[in-house]
Amino acid sequence: MKKRLALTLNQELSKNLIKTKGDALVIGVNEGRVLNAQAASIDTVTQGAIKKLIKRGEFEGKVGQMSYIATNDGIAAERIFLVGCGNAKNALSSDDLDKISSAITNSLSSKKSVTGLICLPSNKYDSKELSDSSFLQKLGTSLENKAYTYDAKLNKKNKSINYLKKVSVSLESKDSDTKLKKGLKTGQAIGQGMNVAKELANLPGNICTPTYLANTSKSAANKYEKLSCRVYGEKEMKKMGMDCLLSVGNGSAEESKLISMSYMGGKKGARPYAIVGKGITFDTGGISLKPPATMDEMKFDMCGAASVIGTMQVVSELKLPINIVGIVASAENMPGSKATKPGDVVKTMSGQTVEILNTDAEGRLVLADALTFVERFKPISVVDIATLTGAVIMALGYSTSGLMSNNEDLAKELLAAGVKASDKAWQLPIWDSYQKDLDSNFADMANIGGRAGTITAACFLSRFAENYPWAHLDVAGTASYKGAAKGGSGRPVPLLSQYLIDKA
Repeated sequence: MKKRLALTLNQELSKNLIKTKGDALVIGVNEGRVLNAQAASIDTVTQGAIKKLIKRGEFEGKVGQMSYIATNDGIAAERIFLVGCGNAKNALSSDDLDKISSAITNSLSSKKSVTGLICLPSNKYDSKELSDSSFLQKLGTSLENKAYTYDAKLNKKNKSINYLKKVSVSLESKDSDTKLKKGLKTGQAIGQGMNVAKELANLPGNICTPTYLANTSKSAANKYEKLSCRVYGEKEMKKMGMDCLLSVGNGSAEESKLISMSYMGGKKGARPYAIVGKGITFDTGGISLKPPATMDEMKFDMCGAASVIGTMQVVSELKLPINIVGIVASAENMPGSKATKPGDVVKTMSGQTVEILNTDAEGRLVLADALTFVERFKPISVVDIATLTGAVIMALGYSTSGLMSNNEDLAKELLAAGVKASDKAWQLPIWDSYQKDLDSNFADMANIGGRAGTITAACFLSRFAENYPWAHLDVAGTASYKGAAKGGSGRPVPLLSQYLIDKA
């Protein structure tokens, strides 16, 4: 992981707001003309600056509202920001907490602050799932996530600068400091995992190859005592009968890799939970070549793998008391004299055969063998993550991941984790009526079929996941940003991490 933000809980901060030095002081302010104690103390020293803003209607304290006031010689902080925390009489929702956390983070980053001080009033919540600890978890994730910069640019003069380095937080709460610190630490660990995933996604395809993913995974295993890693090369995969996975990398000079990470935080011999990621480090489409206009974005086709690697580091950092297996199926999909052709038939590790009608539907091919491979661990459940179909973007846009599952209880747990972690998914059906779209005259199944592309892709994968509870996350729309903000998003690390935290 990159160097983390120095993020601490400092409940003494509220008592020393005026004298504590920092680049930026963020004060949570409730709605209404009666200021909470912290805001009132700042208002007094600034000759009524906050009340003047409220009187003029320039700041109302609504959830997520931001404002800036000038500091003076009586305050040690260089600048002061106000963030609205809503009406103190009303309970805050999860969405409210997201807005407040985002506003705080944006305030600190807006003036390129290096050190930040955050002081927040007490809150009420609209559900039993929410608490001051969960608020700090969201804040920790937001702050660590925002601290990320992509600093691998070749021209050193253009390197990004990670401004935010040290943040202290004070929250008026009845919860114990131990519980609050745990929430902050958990959120920060999730933010770090997101940053790992973003960094892998942002690296160009000539650097982030299947071998690079393997080396990154091994480096993580060297860092954490309970995390181990084994990497299988093409010869080993051939012996295991993984011809389906190997077919994807046939046209590439880069060797395909199967990466197996094991975190043993639970009892010895206890069955693990498993997460499986698609790791196509660059996807040209193969012989079924993609249009060139946005092909550069196909370096993001390994975001499923990146989320697995990031999540495995989160659970290792948090030392969760369960066993978890993370599998990455990685290849580079290139055209070439040895590349798989439309109409070719390959045999999977499970023994089933696949007619490849479109070489650009390659993610499901590497996952098919990975889902068979993971059976050897006797998993409690398996979740695969993949930037699998453009169709999921047509269905759900760029804010929501697609979820399909053969087990309703598992689906509900993942959906709930997504809501809690503000990394939402939506369930789509994989009814038997869709399975016929994969019929083939020349093999057990074709790798594409039908109009419901996201669903039939999941139907294809379901045929290799019949021996355990399984869910599939299609993150084609959520794992990366488009346009001016182009880059990895770090999703669905929060969802996966929260799911595993809940299981622990």
